[in-house]
Amino acid sequence: MTANPDRKPVEILLVEDDLADIHLVEEGLRESDVPNNLNVVRDGIEALAYLRGQGPYAAAVLPDLMLLDLKMPKKGGLEVLTEIKADSMLRRIPVIVLTTSDAPDDILRSYDLQASLYITKPENLDEFERVMGLVRDFCLTVVKLPPRE
Repeated sequence: MTANPDRKPVEILLVEDDLADIHLVEEGLRESDVPNNLNVVRDGIEALAYLRGQGPYAAAVLPDLMLLDLKMPKKGGLEVLTEIKADSMLRRIPVIVLTTSDAPDDILRSYDLQASLYITKPENLDEFERVMGLVRDFCLTVVKLPPRE
């Protein structure tokens, strides 16, 4: 599949504090035929500032898709998800929880808070790359993301 040069890039926000995981996601998305812009914030407070266009994120574009880690400093992913889904301007952003936790309570709580998908990060590098390829191919080529308003 070749990229359509007239197509606007998919805006993706990655909320992740682990540098190695950030690089794996960047690499996985770089291989896409679909143009995309990946923006990264390192904790939940930064994520909410980004989404609300506050401080250094005043010119930030709302993401079409969000990848959210649960276990982060300052404000955890479940707290961020709670605030996003309670906000009428943000609630339609599809949120994929991408985390190391496979705890049933985290999974249930994420879906209760209307996460779009819940993916446990594989510990094996090759498997992580495979999963990112699946996410990339599915979310950027198959899924219809909400139109920007």
